Amino acid sequence: MTDRLPAPVRRVTDTFRSFTPGQKAVTIAAVIALVVGAYFFATWASKPNYSILFNNLSNKDASAIVESLQKAGTKYELANDGQTVLVPQDQVNELRLSLSSEGLPGDAGTGYSLLDQQGITTSDFMQHTNYQRALEGELSNTIKSIEGVEAATVHLVIPQKDVFADNQDVPTASVLVASSSTQPLSSDQVQSIVHLVASSVEGLDPTQITVAGADGKILSTGGGAAIGTGGDSGTEAQTVAFQNRMNSSLQKLVESLVGAGHAVVTTNAVLDFDQAQTQTKTYNSDPSVPALSESNSREAYNGQQNCAGGVLGPDNVSGPGCTTGNTGSDAGQYENSTSVKNNAINETQETRKSAPGKISKLNVAVLLDSSVAGTVDPAQVQQLVSAAAGIDATRGDTIAVSAMPFDTSAAQAAQSALSASTTAAQQAKQMSLIKTGALGAIVLALLFLAWRFSRKSKKRRGLTPEERKHLEDMQAALEAQRLAELNQAIPAQMLEAGATAMDDTNVQARQERQREIEQMVKDQPDEMAVLLRGWLAADATH
Repeated sequence: MTDRLPAPVRRVTDTFRSFTPGQKAVTIAAVIALVVGAYFFATWASKPNYSILFNNLSNKDASAIVESLQKAGTKYELANDGQTVLVPQDQVNELRLSLSSEGLPGDAGTGYSLLDQQGITTSDFMQHTNYQRALEGELSNTIKSIEGVEAATVHLVIPQKDVFADNQDVPTASVLVASSSTQPLSSDQVQSIVHLVASSVEGLDPTQITVAGADGKILSTGGGAAIGTGGDSGTEAQTVAFQNRMNSSLQKLVESLVGAGHAVVTTNAVLDFDQAQTQTKTYNSDPSVPALSESNSREAYNGQQNCAGGVLGPDNVSGPGCTTGNTGSDAGQYENSTSVKNNAINETQETRKSAPGKISKLNVAVLLDSSVAGTVDPAQVQQLVSAAAGIDATRGDTIAVSAMPFDTSAAQAAQSALSASTTAAQQAKQMSLIKTGALGAIVLALLFLAWRFSRKSKKRRGLTPEERKHLEDMQAALEAQRLAELNQAIPAQMLEAGATAMDDTNVQARQERQREIEQMVKDQPDEMAVLLRGWLAADATH
């Protein structure tokens, strides 16, 4: 039956039949491993590259999109707890157009596309409402594109303008954002959301925008409050950041004197976040510059009178002893003049607005390890830290430097645990390497034994029938020669006595010699083949 097989297949079959049971098991296991590896590699290579079709979808939109993809027979994958739909990369654009024609996702109709649905019969109220809804949808989609924002909802309050009103209401806005639980939004991201919304709505001031998280915390409040995260107005976060920076810088300074781990610096700062605005008007007091306002008044009376003295009586009648001159052209004259002069002087008007975050009070505590504090002077440490921290006694700042023994039990336990963990990791790594090396050595040994056995089998199968017959004849001749040598060595009187025993001995010797020849053929097939070919060539010449 095997003669009908092709020559390559027949050679493989004959080679496999010549293997021992262990070699057959190793070969079968290797073939199965290769087939399984090839299957997984082909599956991985044939798997298409997936790209995002839609992201941050609601449950309703995700369900509708998946249902549409299933009807079309399109492969897809879900990620991000079902909020992201992945499809083959080469079908992304086509599927987006197809799903958009079906109105999916539903949020796609909340942007400026709403304005395309208006007709000529739309009222002013509906136009204003649709514009506001479109603007809210566009802002929501824009905020979703910020890293860390999974969902966003924007509500705008845009008052209608009244041409006959002196005072107009200002627009306001509120934003609800949902961020990842492992990566909350930072203050910079909240500020970007606030200013993004303020810049997108006409007349909207950033102080009129409120940003809230999905967990109910206020991220930014309206009315001009500072922006922050964590449910406060940002003052606490800024205070903690300032204290951390101060602690880090002072810690490095002190540890450079006493060594790492031998000093602890704690700072308690009180910051003033009140905004103050000061207006100052200054006038130049240079004496050479005239006054700001100058007023002059002059009054004079000129006339002829023969009165030697006294005063006028009632009705302007001269008193006794006085004679009045003629009342003609020589009568008296009266003059009254007033002048006001306003001069321009140098004036300086300054408006200063204080930024929030001014240090109102600063308290610094430095704790040194008494085991190493003896090498430094606490007074010098206090002076150095005071200069570095900017301690001002006039505003009530305080600083304290103390030396006490440190409790190192926790540090030692942590160090011991770390050392044990490192040692265990190294041992596990070494054991893994040893196991891998041993397994590799076993596989190599099995492969070497299989290769050697296959080679010997090929060597043995390489002998021609004439060589095999000559080898058998040689074995028989060697046995006969050894039997003759044994007969010569044994005395004649012992031959008869031990004839029966000799027969058994000859059989055992023949078997032993046969085993030696077979072992020589197995161990040195090349030499035996060369020897046989030489004998055959010699017989051919004779």
